[in-house]
Order: sequence, then C-alpha cells, then structure tokens
Amino acid sequence: MVKYDRLIFELSVPGRKGYSLPKPFAPKYKIRDLDQNFLRGDEALLPEVFELDVLRHYTNLSHKNFGVETNFYPLGSCTMKYNPKINEELSMLPAFNQIHPLQPASSVQGNLRIYSELGTMLQEICGLDCFSLNPYAGAHGELVGLMVMKAYHEKRGDFQRTKVIVPDSAHGTNPASTAVCGMQVVEIKSTPSGRVDLESLKAVL
Repeated sequence: MVKYDRLIFELSVPGRKGYSLPKPFAPKYKIRDLDQNFLRGDEALLPEVFELDVLRHYTNLSHKNFGVETNFYPLGSCTMKYNPKINEELSMLPAFNQIHPLQPASSVQGNLRIYSELGTMLQEICGLDCFSLNPYAGAHGELVGLMVMKAYHEKRGDFQRTKVIVPDSAHGTNPASTAVCGMQVVEIKSTPSGRVDLESLKAVL
C-alpha cells in the first residue's frame, strides 16, 4: 500500500467523489436566503477522492498505530495500559455511554453504586482511608497526588517541603503538575545511558 503512504490531499483528483448524500428532508433554502455573515469566503479545501481511496488511506494509517494488540510497550504510559477487551465492551453498554453528566443523581444510582463499590475495593486493597476516582488521566492523577501530599504536610504544620525532584527524562506533565501545584521543580540530569545521574541526585538531597 505504498500509494497510501502519501497525504490524502496528494491522492486528490478534481471531480472525484466518494459519497452520495440522501435527499434532504429539511426545507430547501437558497444560498441568497442565508445570512451572508455565515457564508465562507472561499471554497473548503477538501480532498476529492473515491470512497475506496479513503478506506485504504485510513486503514493504512491505522496499521501504523502502536498498541498492546501489535507489540510490547515497555513504558507505563497512561494512554497505553492494557485494558481487557471485556472492559471495553462493558464501557459501551448504554447504561454507561448514554448517560449525561448533568443527569439527576436519582437517575444514575446504578452507576454511582459501581463507583462507590469500586472505590471501597481499591481502598481496602491499598490500605487507604479513602479513595478518589475523580482523576481522569495519568497527568490528572499525579496532580491530585501532589495536592494530597502538599495538604498532608501543611496540615502537620510543615510548610518547608516545597520542592519536587524531577529527572530531566521525566514526562512533561511531571514538572507541569509540580508548577500548577505551586511547588518548585528541582531537575536532575540523566546519564548518557538515560538513567538518573546519582551524583546529581545526591547533590540536591
């Protein structure tokens, strides 16, 4: 599929169409009847390709994806953790994917029960007094963790712990979360092999 390694715009040929629209069911309007402020000044620069070209182009792109289905991923990225397929299927149930964030709590009691029981299970497994499911991603989780640690020390009257040691090879969200939390980043250099420079670490302890 070498042909489809190109940009889809490079496959474009004037006059080609890969779609056919159904007959409109809404009232017909003429361009001159529309508010001129909402009209484009130029034509939309869209590729003109056959449906098969679109299908093959995006299928080829999908084969470039790297995930647990295709290979081993050595890092603990929050976007690449392995979710069993049954979890994906359950998350697509209408009771999950068709609820609205602003629904009355009385209409989502089943979902709230799942949240509550999952939190209790994780609390018992980790030996914690409470557990939060609010963080939506790894970066959000590390920020919440920093906020909890900061609040813990300040509750003890310790306001001196304001620095966070971060390797220069760390994910960019690490220093960002530290800054958002109002703390100071202390960067540690890496060795040529990519490991933390222990001498650099000792110097800041």
